[in-house]
Amino acid sequence: MKYIVIIGDGMADYPLDELDHKTPLQSADIPNMDHIASKGVNGFLRTIPPHMEPGSDVANLAIMGYNPKTYYTGRGPLEAASIGVEIENDDVAFRCNLITEEDGLLIDFNADHISTPEAEKIIETLNHVFKDNGKFYNGVSYRNLFLYKNKKSALLKSTPPHDVVGENIKINLIQPFDNEIAQELNNIMTDSKLILEKHPVNQARVRNGKKPANMVWLWGQGLKPLMNPFKSKYGLDGATITGVDLIKGIGIYLGLENIDVPGATGYFDTDYNAKAEYALKGLKHNDIIFIHVEAPDEAGHAGDIEEKIKAIESIDSKIVGKLLDELPQFNDYAVSILPDHATPIMVKTHTDDPVPYAMMSTSKIGDEVRFYDEFSARGGSLDIRPGHEFINSFINYSNSP
Repeated sequence: MKYIVIIGDGMADYPLDELDHKTPLQSADIPNMDHIASKGVNGFLRTIPPHMEPGSDVANLAIMGYNPKTYYTGRGPLEAASIGVEIENDDVAFRCNLITEEDGLLIDFNADHISTPEAEKIIETLNHVFKDNGKFYNGVSYRNLFLYKNKKSALLKSTPPHDVVGENIKINLIQPFDNEIAQELNNIMTDSKLILEKHPVNQARVRNGKKPANMVWLWGQGLKPLMNPFKSKYGLDGATITGVDLIKGIGIYLGLENIDVPGATGYFDTDYNAKAEYALKGLKHNDIIFIHVEAPDEAGHAGDIEEKIKAIESIDSKIVGKLLDELPQFNDYAVSILPDHATPIMVKTHTDDPVPYAMMSTSKIGDEVRFYDEFSARGGSLDIRPGHEFINSFINYSNSP
């Protein structure tokens, strides 16, 4: 049996007036996702456990079969693994966004999607200035890393920058504000603006009509996690396909193969066709492939209805459609489609709503659902389940008589 899990990051949403009170999933032309729903079984997953932040880190860890309550230590160390940063036991890894600040407000959490070469020059400068505080590492675009040698910093409260766009920066810095460690980290962030405001990269960006990456934002910190390998836990050889370091990092900790796909960018311009092609190749020596697509989430954060529908339709036609055409070569196979979490257009950030999922398998009878969306799934045969039970559920369903 071969398994494919297609994760449309942030794909779930709320009904919108602009779409005649439909969600983007309901409005999109998605015949292939509908095929999976109509031929398979449907329900909801609670990928965000109670009292946990609705992040892609928590949600994707759950989808891959690991209870975040047990295994999650923070986003930073997961991304560190992806970019090859070794974490010692006393290290705390912070996610480091390059952001745009203006008049004391957080204007853009990704600095107009600054390019990776530009980000590398900024990170080089930051390491020169803050060499006594910690070390910055390059990631992709605005997604970078900061390593800090103080285990106590893992207990501080940091805020995802995409949750506070348009808000006052001072009130959203690391807390508690009277903590000495928090004060040092907050000083790094606020002082970075003094350094980056006049940086040649930013001067050039402003001249070209782009937002400057004039400040860093530290968040999502954590210690090195300990996880059982996916193969020993589920008996399957697996792989990930993604353009996002976070998902690659989870894969590394789980012992999954990270399949490098040229053109997988983690943005609207990602190569959907290539993801499908490389997944089919990967299935020849793996049992399960997780295909992650970031684009719907980016559109949700931007509040861009048109781009979100476009991303969903691209996943459907270029990934799901291609897979459904080619998977019969493997005889027995199973496919599941789901978001990791919702990123509703109207709130522009993640929510902890249960997400709809559909899974179909060769020679299995489906339920009465005919369409894949947040409302059709209510008529499915599956109850709302914790996200970390998904893998066992998917395997058991696919192999049941």
